[in-house]
Amino acid sequence: MDATTSTLVVIEVYDNPMRAEIAKSILESAGIFCALNDEYMSTIYSAGAFPMRLMVRSEDVENALQLLRTENY
Repeated sequence: MDATTSTLVVIEVYDNPMRAEIAKSILESAGIFCALNDEYMSTIYSAGAFPMRLMVRSEDVENALQLLRTENY
């Protein structure tokens, strides 16, 4: 199953774009497909107006959460 046919699930919400990008990078480096929803809206408007949502495929939720818990970012 590829990312286009999988259901994406929000696993984290960020007010800080830098933290969101770091989390995305951690997951991508582990081979986990992820996407940031509202990535560009949060840079246009003031901080917190449009929080960025980190999304992964439903089958990757547990692995992604475990990986983010073990990283100090």
